[in-house]
Amino acid sequence: MTAPVFVVEKVPAGPEFVLDGPEGRHAVSVKRLEPGEDVVLTDGRGQWAEGVVKAAEGKDRLVVTDLREVLTEPDPRPHITVVQALPKGDRGELAVETMTETGVDAIVPWQASRCITQWRAERGAKSLAKWRNTAREAGKQSRRVRFPEVAEAMSTRQVAQLLAGADLGVVLHEDRDHPSEALATAALPETGSIVVVVGPEGGVSPEELAVFAEAGARPYRLGRSVLRTSTAGTAAVAVLLARTGRWS
Repeated sequence: MTAPVFVVEKVPAGPEFVLDGPEGRHAVSVKRLEPGEDVVLTDGRGQWAEGVVKAAEGKDRLVVTDLREVLTEPDPRPHITVVQALPKGDRGELAVETMTETGVDAIVPWQASRCITQWRAERGAKSLAKWRNTAREAGKQSRRVRFPEVAEAMSTRQVAQLLAGADLGVVLHEDRDHPSEALATAALPETGSIVVVVGPEGGVSPEELAVFAEAGARPYRLGRSVLRTSTAGTAAVAVLLARTGRWS
């Protein structure tokens, strides 16, 4: 099993570092790490270093030694962004968690016209903070050293601008009368960026589809079954990571 990951503001160049605060408490009191165990320290932005536990002090101080060189994970290619319509309840955090574990690079909350949930004022700020914290924790759990960026919520017009700048714009959409191409057979760019739009439970509206089409995006389907908004993005990311070779 790979070493547990802990987040630091700046990855230390070594040779020794004291991990304290919430991360230190998690390492000592929750993980109960012992001398000799391997750990990874990362800034969540692609830089990381491996080290070995020297000692656990008190309840929240982990002394890490034998820190090796600071490494940088290359920028992912192609870069995959999922535009996630706002689900009800805690399904938004579920979507962020599973997409992060799968390997998404960026997540954009989208206030679609058919969303029941509304992010306004204080509620919107709290919800965005939850999504960002979920991405951070899921990034640690899945042993990533580059966590996905969770952007501010976007309007349909802003999402269209994002799609217009992508090398491939995908709108997950199922329509019996107008069958769409399967994402599993779509032509994919080797580099650049892919933006995937996941609609709400009520689906992407015809007006939104028209705006996205004008931006150069096309509708695609994942398969014969219709997934919920909280799981469709994760399935799409898995298909893209496998097909682009990023999982090889």
